[in-house]
Amino acid sequence: MKANKHLNVFLLTILLWSCKDQLDIENPNEPTPSSVRTEQGIVSLAQGGLYVNGLQSLKFGGTYFGGVLRYHELMGDVICTPVANFFGNQVSCPDLITLDNNSTLNSINSNGQISLLREVNIPALQANPFYYEWAFMYALNNAMNNVLENIDNISMAEGKKNTVKSWAYYWKGFAYSRIGSLYYAGIINNTSNKTNSLYVSSAQILTEAEWNLSQAEKLIAELSDDEDYTSTLDALIPSVCKPGKGGTLTTSEWIRNINTLRARNILVNTPASTMPSAQWDQILELAENGVKADDNTFTIRSDEQSNLLNAAGYVAAGAIGTASNGGGGDKISERLIQDFKPGDKRLDNNFELISAWVGDPNRGNAFNTRYIIVENGKGMPGVVVMASRTVGAHELYLAGSYEENVLMKAEANIYLGNISAGLALIDELRAYQGAGLPPVSGTDLTSIEAKEELRRERRVGLAFCGFAFYDARRWRVLENGRTEALVVDFDGTVNTNATIDYGYLDYWDVPVAELFYNPPAAESAPVENPKN
Repeated sequence: MKANKHLNVFLLTILLWSCKDQLDIENPNEPTPSSVRTEQGIVSLAQGGLYVNGLQSLKFGGTYFGGVLRYHELMGDVICTPVANFFGNQVSCPDLITLDNNSTLNSINSNGQISLLREVNIPALQANPFYYEWAFMYALNNAMNNVLENIDNISMAEGKKNTVKSWAYYWKGFAYSRIGSLYYAGIINNTSNKTNSLYVSSAQILTEAEWNLSQAEKLIAELSDDEDYTSTLDALIPSVCKPGKGGTLTTSEWIRNINTLRARNILVNTPASTMPSAQWDQILELAENGVKADDNTFTIRSDEQSNLLNAAGYVAAGAIGTASNGGGGDKISERLIQDFKPGDKRLDNNFELISAWVGDPNRGNAFNTRYIIVENGKGMPGVVVMASRTVGAHELYLAGSYEENVLMKAEANIYLGNISAGLALIDELRAYQGAGLPPVSGTDLTSIEAKEELRRERRVGLAFCGFAFYDARRWRVLENGRTEALVVDFDGTVNTNATIDYGYLDYWDVPVAELFYNPPAAESAPVENPKN
């Protein structure tokens, strides 16, 4: 893409200081003759295409985990912020909050979040929220295009070559999945360092994602778990990412990761209330063959030099702070805490009740809180820890996970009428994370009650993982709002029956920074969401 040419300065800067103990990367956008002639060179290109281009490269806008996913969790009301950097406080400011006494807390944006997003969607503004996920994912896609264009020129064993090709197609599928799940339109571009001006709908982008995932699956299915495969995939994954769930995947584990991503693409892009049974069946089939509890998956951890990830550079870590300042720059949403069930050890282990922290009302209307996140947890045995700034301690998922997959199975079962089976899967995840809650399966819950258990568990069990915005969109919370909400007023009053009208944009417009350099062709799909 033309706009991505401007990323090369930032990418090259990072590549110059990358630590050789963690990464051995050639510039994925500008491969040198040496890098495309050797096995080690093409593996380095493929590795850097993901860990630098896709996750780390935009230093002025944060990383993928500290910037891109932060926007998702802000709009999903998992965290809130009074901090104006990159318009975080305005992106996450609901249009209107009505308190228990019918008084209101209005938006700080003159015409709401949608108007604000479009006001700052201008080419010269680096802080444009629309820009970051677009730039990361197209940089990732471009790098993998480079890999695919050069790999057949290299003398290496066929199994090794197809492992690298599988990697490239998988991460292209991931990139298109994220573009199609956030933006109203996108570009299908499978040639490196070039672009085209044909913008297509988000649905077409997701179709392209599926094509790439299918290519990866076909190649992986022909591979065996032999030395060529395992040594190559092992070389593609930095050593710091291999503890825990991040070990070298078997071919079967990788295919299950693909199925989880496929199921997600259907789930998060279809309103739950109008999902036809055939699609719930499809999600269930994919998730049944998705990531298992003991599977390896693709993960990332912080490293000493912050080449891959800074230990404080992800969503939950950004909320770590003291009681006096209500946590870090980001605050724990009262609505997240509200979704924990009484007695949930995950709440007890990870959060601390404080005197109400109240900020400046000119900075927003939803960030006041009575809770802070506890770094490294409180030491409760067997209970998940949600935040740590200890180098290498916290594991983040790059793509699919067991936690996500089991809840997709649960949701599909519940919506298909298999309520007991769905609730048993929710119990399974709660036990896995050490929640210590009594089982809900076998308790004769109605469909509505089961869906509420599911809603709460996705909010809690997948907190800080970047799913909350997708869920708010597909559950119509963005347009219908939330009732019976906990809200702390600016005088410290705790409201227990507030109504929040979010009014957020569901699919984002194409960044003007892209359109400025690459105007749409006449036959392009609309590049701006018609929602006002």
